[in-house]
Amino acid sequence: MRTNLVPIGNSKGIRIPKAILQQCGIEGEVSMEVHEGQIILASASPQPRQRWRAEFKALRVAEDEATYIPDALDLNMGEWDW
Repeated sequence: MRTNLVPIGNSKGIRIPKAILQQCGIEGEVSMEVHEGQIILASASPQPRQRWRAEFKALRVAEDEATYIPDALDLNMGEWDW
């Protein structure tokens, strides 16, 4: 597909058809980078750690809490092969 650049103030822009945006799952904010002379647009992912607080809170109040480190862990490492 070819399209033309359109003036937007002192910049230039393009119109991206709705069908292409839907195919890519792009809504709202996008990330943009240049790689080997090409402009790459992608749906902006959430910031790292952005949802950690909610996730840890949900984990803390979960009824089915799992042990992440087994209670039977040999801390003296007597059974370990080196």
